[in-house]
Amino acid sequence: MMETNWENFLKNLGEWQGSFTSVSLEGEILDSTPSILNLEGVEDNQLVKFRVRRFGSGGYGEPPVSDYSQEYRSLGKQIIFFETGAFSKGSLQLAPFSEFGAEYGFVTQNRRLRFVQLYDRQGELSSLTLIREFRTGTNAAERSPLTIKQLVGQWQGTALTVYSDWQPSATYTTHLDVQEINGGRLQQTLSFGNQAITSTAQITGNILQFEESPTPRKILLLPDGTSSNTPLHLKLRQSFFVELGWLVTDNERQRLIRNYNEKGEWVSATHVTEHRVK
Repeated sequence: MMETNWENFLKNLGEWQGSFTSVSLEGEILDSTPSILNLEGVEDNQLVKFRVRRFGSGGYGEPPVSDYSQEYRSLGKQIIFFETGAFSKGSLQLAPFSEFGAEYGFVTQNRRLRFVQLYDRQGELSSLTLIREFRTGTNAAERSPLTIKQLVGQWQGTALTVYSDWQPSATYTTHLDVQEINGGRLQQTLSFGNQAITSTAQITGNILQFEESPTPRKILLLPDGTSSNTPLHLKLRQSFFVELGWLVTDNERQRLIRNYNEKGEWVSATHVTEHRVK
């Protein structure tokens, strides 16, 4: 698994030009910082050099306001790369009076989408960052902002779950049925294995509020086909998950999920690739 993780990491190599954008907790787009990120493989890809430069209001024509470099020969336990090059990483443990965070990344051809969700020491969602990246020298385009209409329908998918204790990974099929129902609400039913989970959300602009579940959560519909799915509050001794979705094309969506148990321990990372079937 460790070798495969590294090989999947290499699918992110290249120079990526983009921006770090702050997103409010209500899904409003705030300030953006232009960036250039380099991932260069050397020594027959046994070493990867990482560099990220951030620029001020003058953009790429001026010297960067920050320039950070790091080298990798291995990857930490907390980061999992999947076959497409998509990855998720984050806190290994939700602990009392500690900050908690998760980062996700998707890659497809000449595009990367990354996102960071951070919670403060009281378990309150405190910061969201959208990172849109384009391979330098290509004409890769940004997706339109995600809408309810784009989500409604039936989606057939394949999921791969990798476990934190390195037990064998699991691959299984999924089916997601998303419908608009009366009263400005959205209903979704997710089926996998012998399980079926139905949940209902109130639609408020670009926010889906799921308040009837044991862990109230919301999904923000964001630019570039992005959806951020988070609990409103993290509680000790209660299992939970955090998730990011990306509508890669009108008929393909990918999701990354990190699951935590009632002890606050990270237990698995899942990558789902779904295609619209109806």
